[in-house]
Amino acid sequence: MGPLHDGLYLGLISGTSADGIDAALVRFEGARCALVRGDTFRWEPALRTRLVALGQGGDAKSLDELGALDVQVAEAFAQAASQLIASARIDPRDVRAIGSHGQTIRHRPAAAHPFTWQIGDGNVIAERTGIDVVADFRRRDVAAGGQGAPLVPAFHAALLHDANESRAVLNLGGIANFTLLPAHGAVRGFDTGPANALMDAWCERHHGTPFDAHGAFAASGRIDEALLARLADDPWFSLPPPKSSGREQFHLDWVATHLRGDERPEDVQATLLDLTARTVADALRAHQPDTTRVLACGGGVHNPVLLARIAQRLPGVHVESTSAHGLDPDFVEAMAFAWLAREAIAGRPGNLPAVTGAKGPRVLGVLYPRN
Repeated sequence: MGPLHDGLYLGLISGTSADGIDAALVRFEGARCALVRGDTFRWEPALRTRLVALGQGGDAKSLDELGALDVQVAEAFAQAASQLIASARIDPRDVRAIGSHGQTIRHRPAAAHPFTWQIGDGNVIAERTGIDVVADFRRRDVAAGGQGAPLVPAFHAALLHDANESRAVLNLGGIANFTLLPAHGAVRGFDTGPANALMDAWCERHHGTPFDAHGAFAASGRIDEALLARLADDPWFSLPPPKSSGREQFHLDWVATHLRGDERPEDVQATLLDLTARTVADALRAHQPDTTRVLACGGGVHNPVLLARIAQRLPGVHVESTSAHGLDPDFVEAMAFAWLAREAIAGRPGNLPAVTGAKGPRVLGVLYPRN
């Protein structure tokens, strides 16, 4: 690799929960990477409400609305990038490229005409920041027959693989997903089901807060075993990998179809938390039963009740944060899209066909030059 592909890159992502734009400024030197600075920038509330509604299956009011949202999201992403660069006291000209995931508003890889759609126009981000932008990472993988997700496993494999033990990286975002890193053998990865998306939405409805701080709401309730069984019986959980999901699959209307109507809100919260723990544990036992260590990242790392329940369901497996291995759990995904931008500029594939189901390795992302 020539020096052209080393240096500073910036990654941007707003995940399934749409709780904010994660921005990470990353320095790459060969196989090494270091987080220079990371921050999360909150969405304007009305815009977030609209994005969440679209992401969980709502229809756009018009093509004009979609076009405007594409630009609004891009403007917010560009502002996040510029603010992060300024706070790090970095000259924007020293940033080689921005990798922007965008905001997913629909993900249909199993449709008759498969597609995935992330908005946040790369042209606007490049124009506002004066930096080259790589965006639209997922659609090439879908065009090649893949799920378009998860894309972060290649980054996990590059930084966290250990030839002495079988590991799994667990991202607890809106949706939970695994990267399986066997000591010897092919890397695999897939979504396991809902994580923060359902718990956050239920908490917001019944507590008026956007998330369950420290899992206190769930801890105040009791697991409804009958409800848990009904939720876990959804056919999606039995699908074999490769598979991916989002808010359009797991949302509060989906929860409502499994309720009898007399449940206490705190008991539902406790049950949704255990649904995440159960489906995560079931997936790991089914697909990499010799795992000795789970490295957790994403917003769910800050929910000690959730982590403790996952550990309880995985006896003999050491569950810890990626921070123990030098990766800030809040910015692993943003760092991954900085890395994917670097791979795209270098002309290297960014997907893992064994993870996404694509026909083969593909260079992911479209370059939007700064001028």
